[in-house]
Formats: sequence, structure tokens, C-alpha cells
Amino acid sequence: MRADAEQNRERILEVARAALKASSAASLQSIAKAAGVGQGTLYRHFPSREALLIAVYRHDLDELIDAVPVLLGEHAPEEALRRWFERLAAYGRIKHGVAQAVEAATRADLSGEYYEPVVKAITLLLDAGKAAGTLRADVDAEDVLQLVGFLWRTDFGADREARTRHLLSVVLDGLKA
Repeated sequence: MRADAEQNRERILEVARAALKASSAASLQSIAKAAGVGQGTLYRHFPSREALLIAVYRHDLDELIDAVPVLLGEHAPEEALRRWFERLAAYGRIKHGVAQAVEAATRADLSGEYYEPVVKAITLLLDAGKAAGTLRADVDAEDVLQLVGFLWRTDFGADREARTRHLLSVVLDGLKA
């Protein structure tokens, strides 16, 4: 891909992420305009709304997964796990369009593509905590995914942030050694 085409694609993705955070109803036309490209350019990179949602979904999950080694390098394992969960919670909270993105990704079978990397990321965090003696030895990444399933709930209402923070504390307290 030419450098200018790659820059256009990245700018479109950046604008789309911001627009979808603000409203899941953001139009492709408004995204193209905000990115400073024509609709033809947007459609060359993302031929449908679903294609754009999938690209945003992939980008966001890649960022979450890539954050694990950085967090472990900067924080003790238990704090790194807490901060990673906070990022995961923020992802769920700010993604007004997350249901559409997950639905699009599921149709594209991305759930299978990202399941293993997410499990590996959580395993890395858990293993560091187990080695430090701060996290329980009897839990694995799949257990943790079951425990944090509330992050994808949309029916928390106005107190979503406070409730999510409280539930994350309960989960993290339960993971302590």
C-alpha cells in the first residue's frame, strides 16, 4: 500500500474510533468528511460499515493485548492486572457501538481469531501474579473471562462506571492469594 493510502486508512480508523465512541450511529459520510477524505477513499479501504466496524474492533483489541507487557513492565503484577481490567472496562464503557462491532466481528469469525490472544494476555498477567505470590494459583484465564463477563452488559444504566469499578474490585479481591 502506498504511504499516502496507508495514512488515509489510519486517519479514517482514528476518526471512526472517535466517532463511534460518541455515537454508534455515526455515518460513513460524516467519518469520511472528518477524516478529510472523500467517500470513494473511505469505501476503497472499507467497502461497508461492517468492514469499518471490524477494523475498529481489531485495532482496539490489538491495543488491549499489546498493553499487557507494558503494564507488567511498569507495575507489580496485581496492579498491572487491575489496570488492564480498567482498560477493558473502559473499552466496554465507551464503545456505544460495541454491540454492532461484536456482532460484525462474530459474523466475520473474529471471536476465534482473538480468543487465544486474549487468553494468552490474561495468562501472562496471572502468571506474573502467581510467581509474585499475590494472585491465586488455582485460577486460569478462562475462569477470569467468566468472572468479568459483566463488562459486556449494557443494562447498568447511569451508574455503570461506579458499578463496574465496584465489581472489578470484587473480582480482583477474589483473585488475591
